[in-house]
Amino acid sequence: MSPTNVFACKRVGRNGAHHFFGYYNKSNWDSSGRYLLAQEVPWRDQYLTPDLVAKLGYFDMAKDDGVFHPLGETRTWNWQMGSQLQWLGGSNGSKAIYNVRITDGSSRYPYFAAEITDIHTLEKRQLPLPVYVVAPNGQWALSVDYRRLYVTHETIGYSSDAAQPPLPLAPADDGIWWMDVNTGATRLAASYAQLAAFHPRKSMQKAIHWVSHIEVNPSSSRVLFLHRWTERVKDETCFLHRLITMNADGSDMRLLECSDHPLPQLAEDFDPSAVGTFDYEKSEWQISHPLWRQDGEIIVWGPHAGSIHYHLYEDKDGGDVKVVGDGVLTENGHMTFSPVNPRWMLSDTYPDSTTHERFLFLYDMETGQRTDLGSFYADPKLSKENRCDLHPRWSPDGLKVCIDSIHETDRDMYVIDVSALTGTA
Repeated sequence: MSPTNVFACKRVGRNGAHHFFGYYNKSNWDSSGRYLLAQEVPWRDQYLTPDLVAKLGYFDMAKDDGVFHPLGETRTWNWQMGSQLQWLGGSNGSKAIYNVRITDGSSRYPYFAAEITDIHTLEKRQLPLPVYVVAPNGQWALSVDYRRLYVTHETIGYSSDAAQPPLPLAPADDGIWWMDVNTGATRLAASYAQLAAFHPRKSMQKAIHWVSHIEVNPSSSRVLFLHRWTERVKDETCFLHRLITMNADGSDMRLLECSDHPLPQLAEDFDPSAVGTFDYEKSEWQISHPLWRQDGEIIVWGPHAGSIHYHLYEDKDGGDVKVVGDGVLTENGHMTFSPVNPRWMLSDTYPDSTTHERFLFLYDMETGQRTDLGSFYADPKLSKENRCDLHPRWSPDGLKVCIDSIHETDRDMYVIDVSALTGTA
């Protein structure tokens, strides 16, 4: 299979190091479109330990896009999400926030915190919790225990410097934390005990619980997240999923979807090592990669009414659910909408099991047409933990796309001009 259109890619960075940004759910461009955030590392696929340092910085796309400008460094990162490096909304594009390790073992999440750096003055300020996502208005952030994520979903967690005590299954004193970005004040917005008691399922009773894919809507008024639970953390096909929304303080919680289902994998003779790297991402029960299209509307890959598709959910109890791209968008991907025009959805695919090619594409929500932007090889020797997904991200003007890719051997970022498609709509 070949792309219907192949758009030229421009590699960012030429100093022999490896550069990547991380997840698809935020843009690494600042609001002006000039500065492009990145992490720089000397390894292509190193297994992560707490002593490995990633440099944090940016490229100046208006002047010297091959030069990496360092802002700081961190030992708190993973290959999928990086250090949760992101622009701080409301700061006129001058401040970046990211996660770091600290020496304080008495903090709520021992040895983890967040740091804010002004890219022009290099002035730094620390916050008491690591961030998962920052509200678009830049006033508050949400946090989780990345040590719990390292146990339940290693790919998106952080390894700990010290031995960790056994994790309770659904504690009442941990969950999603709200943090004031200006003062550092924190409060528990939703506990795991609350989530386990919210429309409970029998499969939750012996399972460990966690949350991921936390996202804030454009007006900073509502939060979506995936509530997940399992009895077998080493086998992702045993993960169970729910899509939930709430206010920032945890009130007005709504269950939009639940994919609880029988799990033959829990049989004692099941071999988790027989599960392929991307089998989980292609499961018919997966609820994956939710994102706000706009206030009150959420796109997600997942099952609904007996079949799995890209689905568009209305953020209401019993709200409408619509299939997107029926027969055209047939597999899981990392989807985002143009910040200028929600007509354009950007997404990708996971590697083909034979060719190991991944496709990057734009989907027109008005016409239902998919346009492939390119095909990118993924090294099949990479593991789930150190793989390099495309994770496509929009520029603020909706005319360019940035991806992480390993198709030229090194782990690099690439910029693709899509203005021929999006510039006239």
